[in-house]
Amino acid sequence: MGTVVAVLFLEACRGVQSTLAPQGIEAERVAGLFWVMTIGAALILILVMFVTALALFGPESWRRWLSRDGIIVAGGIVFPVITLTALLGYGFVLTSIGDSRPGGEPIKIAVVGERWWWRVIYRDSAGRRIESANELRIPVGQPVEIELTSADVIHSFWAPKLAGKLDMIPGRKNVLTLMAKEASVSRGQCAEYCGGAHALMAFYVVALPQPEFERWLAHEAEPASAPTTPQALAGMTLFAASGCGACHTVRGTPAAGAIGPDLTHVGGRLSLAAATLPNDEAAFARWIKDNQHIKPGNLMPPYGIFSDRELAALSNYLASLR
Repeated sequence: MGTVVAVLFLEACRGVQSTLAPQGIEAERVAGLFWVMTIGAALILILVMFVTALALFGPESWRRWLSRDGIIVAGGIVFPVITLTALLGYGFVLTSIGDSRPGGEPIKIAVVGERWWWRVIYRDSAGRRIESANELRIPVGQPVEIELTSADVIHSFWAPKLAGKLDMIPGRKNVLTLMAKEASVSRGQCAEYCGGAHALMAFYVVALPQPEFERWLAHEAEPASAPTTPQALAGMTLFAASGCGACHTVRGTPAAGAIGPDLTHVGGRLSLAAATLPNDEAAFARWIKDNQHIKPGNLMPPYGIFSDRELAALSNYLASLR
């Protein structure tokens, strides 16, 4: 029975958001520090239990020896000070060695925490600003500096499989460096309570081989493709007529709003609504019609004005933006 329970616990430590399955250099250091602390704490617990058992049930000579002032000072003060100092030093050494990273000049990506989603901003080699949302794509084997800011309250950026967490504070820029060791998809989360929908403020990090990342970034910089079907064309017309472009940008169209996420290539992302919904036409329709029920308090009003036919056309258009 104990073996079954242990296996279940270990299985729970796997997945796209596990600190114990690191796929980045920073995350490996965090995991290493965790295991040192865990194993050390287990050994100290065993030692304390053994000494306690001796003090309670051991021979009289042992009990007298354990009650001496020198033993109490050594076990209650000297040992904790030495142990905690060594652990602190190890942690400092472990975190300070991150300054010499292989992989060349880091790529810079800006991430802005909003209520309750992530604005992601890239710059290509030509200096063009390329905006996305709720998803980071990074090259494997190259350091990526994530410049973290907040547009409203304190958020915290945490991609457990790649690095530790770092707060996003209004009026201040913090920088977190990620470096993925292999192509992978991992999930991140806001790790600082930021309001009612805090638990629904997640994101994905997609690590791609360098050539694939460069192709993706070049495509991401392009304007949205024109609709190729009558239904998608009807959806684009409805998008413009309903004022969606006042809050959202679709590059290559008159829509140039900056309040909400950039939707230029929204159909090519892994999820919708900051990893709350899958990315498909049904999810688009649910979000447009009933987003306040899905993520209460978000800044987009629900649109119950569309007929089923209009909602299908609008969802088809958005899903086609890849």
